[in-house]
Amino acid sequence: MEKIFNKLNESQSAAVKQTEGPVLILAGAGSGKTTTIVSRLAYLIEGVGIPASNTLTLTFTNKAAKEMKERSLSMIENVAYPPLLCTFHKFGLLFLKFNIHLLGRANNFVVIDTDDKKRIIKKINSELPTPLIASEISRYKNSLMSPDDAYKQAELFSYKQIAEVFAEYEKYLLENNLVDFDDLIALTYKLLDENPELAKATSQKYQYIMIDEYQDTNELQLKLLQKLCTAHNNLCVVGDDDQSIYGWRGAHIRNIMEFDQDFSGTNVFKLEENYRSRAPILKVANALIEHNRSRLGKNLIATRGNGDDVATLNSNDENEEARKVAMKVQKLLDNGVRAKEIAILYRVNVLSRSIEEGLNRSGINYKLVGGLRFYDRAEIKDLISYIRVITNHHDDFSLKRIVNKPKRGLGKASLDKIELAAHERGTSLYEYIKNAAMKELEGLVRKKNAATLKEFVKNIEEIAKVAKEATYEFIDVLDDTFSLKDIYKNMQDGEERILNMDEFYGLFRDFVKKSQQSSLDEFLNELTLQSEQDQVEGESIYMMSIHASKGLEFEHVFVIGMEEGFLPLVGDGSDLEEERRLGYVAFTRAKETLTLCHAGSRFYKGRRSDLEKSRFFNEAGLCKGSLKCEKNTAFKKGDLVRHKIFGTGRIIGVSKSGREFKLNINFAGTKRDILASFVERL
Repeated sequence: MEKIFNKLNESQSAAVKQTEGPVLILAGAGSGKTTTIVSRLAYLIEGVGIPASNTLTLTFTNKAAKEMKERSLSMIENVAYPPLLCTFHKFGLLFLKFNIHLLGRANNFVVIDTDDKKRIIKKINSELPTPLIASEISRYKNSLMSPDDAYKQAELFSYKQIAEVFAEYEKYLLENNLVDFDDLIALTYKLLDENPELAKATSQKYQYIMIDEYQDTNELQLKLLQKLCTAHNNLCVVGDDDQSIYGWRGAHIRNIMEFDQDFSGTNVFKLEENYRSRAPILKVANALIEHNRSRLGKNLIATRGNGDDVATLNSNDENEEARKVAMKVQKLLDNGVRAKEIAILYRVNVLSRSIEEGLNRSGINYKLVGGLRFYDRAEIKDLISYIRVITNHHDDFSLKRIVNKPKRGLGKASLDKIELAAHERGTSLYEYIKNAAMKELEGLVRKKNAATLKEFVKNIEEIAKVAKEATYEFIDVLDDTFSLKDIYKNMQDGEERILNMDEFYGLFRDFVKKSQQSSLDEFLNELTLQSEQDQVEGESIYMMSIHASKGLEFEHVFVIGMEEGFLPLVGDGSDLEEERRLGYVAFTRAKETLTLCHAGSRFYKGRRSDLEKSRFFNEAGLCKGSLKCEKNTAFKKGDLVRHKIFGTGRIIGVSKSGREFKLNINFAGTKRDILASFVERL
């Protein structure tokens, strides 16, 4: 017990000991959230005697899951089976492996990534914007809508077209036994919803459930959790409403704001002691976020004492900004700061270009997080496609990618003929090539190419046997059989591509060593579940969007683009409160120093524009000559509001009253002055 509690403060200890019923832990940035979660898990197992196999802990990134697993296991002794601690999507994957047969599907399905999804969509419809269709399909699935539902709800013709693409896309996935990211959650929920006994059994298995980063959950994930709590209400969620920054991809801040309404009898604990940042950093972060009205409310308290004031860096344009940032970074490096302890953050990805150029000119190594992922590189996608076809011969999608790599003399017209013949026979491409008589195949492609295709199929089947018998040697046999490196040898960047392939082979061998009983399917699915934050390792400074930085921390942080229109983004569809939360997340990544940068003008979207300094300087108490700035009000003239006594009214005037705002409101002809904190906006 001492190992569990000796590093916890009073609030953390109280949260850890509250094991029964719904629990909401409001954990401010840097307040020891991970420590609290892993300690609570260890306490359930070591202190209360709950079998580890009866616990379930879910988070959002592999990086967080790995860290939490290592830390919790260091506190737990003599556990036969480790607790299940993974991402939502990994849980869905595991659940479907055991239960997807109830939907009449085989459990050797393959998870496709975003790039695969877009390629499938583009093949179905190349006229409408592919990203729009992909986004809408994701929205449909997270709203549990079928293609028919989507079609009926569509009012515009283009959205009826998207619904039709959705139907074709779903048909393609089903025929090729593929699932996408959204399916991992949606199909899991569908199974639990349609099979009450399965829901009950699953809930009884996982008697104690903990969720990390709860403010990032969406409506479907909430519904899934409610199913997992069918047999009990032992759900503990940890999160921070002030760090809810994923509204644009479906996250619902209401999930954390109204947790006590979804799960009655909730115990709430606030973690406000910050162990990450120096006091001046927290001062500006607290000042900024106080301007938001939609929050449960807490105030970060510095435990690391004072430090350097938050610095502001003013530049005329983005080139001057890049020079100044590079100089400051170089000075930190010269003073012995490790490169990986420095991060440059931005709200809009396009702002990275000028900073990259500035760092390149200064000879400073950097890593761009969220750029082209290793697994998205063409040569790696080719390798993955080969492995997919070896594990599932009927994966037409992957087979079409590799059937001419290396070249086998197949043009698009030849492949289209084979695909049409396979379709008419009702078989996969692979099965058609394998079973078609040589003469029939020669009627579609040249004689030489027909022989090459037959050899290709034969080689695939031989390698599939190797994969079953000796997985470790599989990757060498694959490379030797198809001479895959030869494809890239004569390319301009061939050497780099071959190095990437060698790195992939190394990753594969490492996976086999660590998971000797695992199959190729499991290796493929592990790859697909990689996230942006898995790129944050190694010795270089990091550049990334604020969204990608959440959950990370650095000694020294630079935030660029602190101008109106960039941070905050303003205009149609923007949410000022979420923009403030983004600012708050950016500020609280910093441990020692925080530098906020703004430029007088930027070249953006083909022209140079003059820019205003971000209002967040003002709101964070960094306005010139004073650290005390007036709060903004979330209310404006014309807003409809509700008062608990006077009912609904419309604001006809806003004025300052001490530290508060006074609203002049027309309640059905009766005008009254009411303080802003006593009404809610409709």
